[in-house]
Amino acid sequence: MLAGVLAAQDFASELSGDSSLNSRPMGRIIEPLELMGATIQATGGKPPLVIHGTKAIRPINYKLPVASAQVKSAILFAALSAEGRTQVYESSLSRDHTERMFNGFGVEVTTDEELTVTLEGPAQLIGNDMTIPGDVSSAAYFIAAAALLPQSDLVIHDVGLNPTRSEFISVLRSCGADISTVNVRDERNEPIGRIHVKGGIQRSANEPARYLEKSKIPALIDELPLLAVVGTQLDGGIEIHDAGELRHKETDRLSATAENLRKMGAEVIENRDGLVVSGPSRLRGATVSSYGDHRIAMAFSVAALVADGTTEIAGADCVRISFPEFFELLKSVSN
Repeated sequence: MLAGVLAAQDFASELSGDSSLNSRPMGRIIEPLELMGATIQATGGKPPLVIHGTKAIRPINYKLPVASAQVKSAILFAALSAEGRTQVYESSLSRDHTERMFNGFGVEVTTDEELTVTLEGPAQLIGNDMTIPGDVSSAAYFIAAAALLPQSDLVIHDVGLNPTRSEFISVLRSCGADISTVNVRDERNEPIGRIHVKGGIQRSANEPARYLEKSKIPALIDELPLLAVVGTQLDGGIEIHDAGELRHKETDRLSATAENLRKMGAEVIENRDGLVVSGPSRLRGATVSSYGDHRIAMAFSVAALVADGTTEIAGADCVRISFPEFFELLKSVSN
């Protein structure tokens, strides 16, 4: 998103990150922003990015090669300064926080039945107060842990329940988890509510719930390693397809998930764009790796809770990237 903001500024900027972020390919963000008039330098298509922005940013019609909220948002932020209509076409509905926020702050963004997102520029956001909800992707690890551990009773307050982010909850419910959402209300077009989880997931999931394919993947992309862990505890396991994007995150999350699950005793088949995880499996404690990826570290913290014996997660301090208090909070609710 920040790349989109900077693309429309009349100066040069450099964006960099830690070693994991600097290893991520950025070509899919560079391409549309350069079509809009910015010039972006990168080594091998990876950060650091040197962005030479322009006030003469142009509107574009752009079809996303892969549904991506990050790329869509970068284009929309740049389009705020463009003279004319910008349209972004998606094959599947990706997360829509940016569209909701723009509408909540005075900029009309529409999405039609064919998943075409449209913004007329130039447009000006109008500032106002808002409440930032808890991140449901961060809450997911606690929700899964509570669902998998019998006699658990967990309540999480003021969590964002955006439909493009909360599919994880729907999948867990379909797998037999007892999860309810109450006190749901809107804050700047974003639904927020309280999540209540009672432990003791039914281990026999129905077939559609266990088979995660293309239409569900954009709304589950961050939770897929965690769902693979959950799948080890389900009759029939879980299958993840059309998730090749996971190979281009902080690490190759498909490979990392498969390798760690095998170390813990699960049977896993790794495909080009997904995983087939057998279940139910009796996980055993093992030494696994975070691969420098916060979501892998958090997912296998949940696996450790249901495994027999002690699990060590090498490189777990990477969790500080997104959730510094994760382990302290997990300990406080799992005692």
